[in-house]
Amino acid sequence: MAKIKGAIVVDNERCKGCNLCVVACPLDVIGLHKEVNMKGYNYAFQVKEDTCNGCNSCATVCPDGCISVYKLKVG
Repeated sequence: MAKIKGAIVVDNERCKGCNLCVVACPLDVIGLHKEVNMKGYNYAFQVKEDTCNGCNSCATVCPDGCISVYKLKVG
């Protein structure tokens, strides 16, 4: 049976660092970057590259729609 591997893409310039996606992620895949975007916010990014399962929780809670979730079949 094929495993599902997920990945997220965050629009760094639209992200306002509200931290909702970090809290919503059941696998602790997302964190806030130490660098800031053009608006001065610490933006979200995928901390653990191979852990995401593509559950879409982060994109669901994002108030600004900054997160896109992709799923790939592996194996």
